[in-house]
Amino acid sequence: MTQTPRHQQASAQFTVPAKHPMVTVLGSGDALLRVIEKAFPDTDIHVRGNDVTAVGDAEEVALVQRLFDEMMLVLRTGQPMTEDAVERSIAMLRADGDGSGETPAEVLTQNILSNRGRTIRPKTLNQKRYVDAIDKHTVVFGIGPAGTGKTYLAMAKAVQALQAKQVNRIILTRPAVEAGERLGFLPGTLYEKIDPYLRPLHDALHDMLDPDSIPRLMAAGTIEVAPLAYMRGRTLNDAFIILDEAQNTSPEQMKMFLTRLGFDSKIVITGDVTQVDLPGSTKSGLRQVREILEGVDDVHFSLLTSQDVVRHKLVGRIVDAYEKYDSRNGG
Repeated sequence: MTQTPRHQQASAQFTVPAKHPMVTVLGSGDALLRVIEKAFPDTDIHVRGNDVTAVGDAEEVALVQRLFDEMMLVLRTGQPMTEDAVERSIAMLRADGDGSGETPAEVLTQNILSNRGRTIRPKTLNQKRYVDAIDKHTVVFGIGPAGTGKTYLAMAKAVQALQAKQVNRIILTRPAVEAGERLGFLPGTLYEKIDPYLRPLHDALHDMLDPDSIPRLMAAGTIEVAPLAYMRGRTLNDAFIILDEAQNTSPEQMKMFLTRLGFDSKIVITGDVTQVDLPGSTKSGLRQVREILEGVDDVHFSLLTSQDVVRHKLVGRIVDAYEKYDSRNGG
């Protein structure tokens, strides 16, 4: 590509190798190309045969060039590009001004777990850093809004660790705070009473393991899904332990849980400090713990934002709108 001063016109040409059909690069009905054109409205992008030409501001053209390079790196792994992946790649490249950070291809091709033809992998830079932190640290906090993959990615790492025999069991827990004192009045056995509060964890497990194997693993104690109250008095060795919905723990419960850590174990604690369901006078253990443990060796805090929401695009916009509303109204 021609080197030109910043904010001057530049052009770049990129040739897609013949072994990659153009539809994999441009998308069905040019859907991916339209995403790129929308993201670079002042850059003229033309396609002729296997050649892509970009003309416009030097910085924007350089970004387009980097984008196509990253797309090709992803495609070479056999993974398809999607509209969502292109949008996320553009956002990562814009955020990484000097090109020194992790690349979109590094983020989008990091496989955590594959099951029944489906691969679980991070989709944003913060998600990749969160997953990498789980590898590096004994205790990791994943804090962020709904839909950022905090619990899902942690569970994928837990299953990966179990399959690699890095741990002997997985323990998934969450406070049943929404039930309050009403738990005793619900019909059925204790398991049936607490099941609705643990159901989201069961649902995620079914995405990651053969559903037929889950009852057997749970019966053997290899996978345990239990309310937080069941953790008291235990020392958890050789385990990957996940505490979900941690914003609904009291400071005392958080301390109790953290001190369950045994040898050769790993703890991941996830939560959203904007969605506390505790009674008004009760402090959130998740809000307090960062002040206490920030800077402690082998403890890491990963912060995710609305930019890391991987559900429907509208979810990210809804999260942003609520944050703006709260800031306006002192919430």
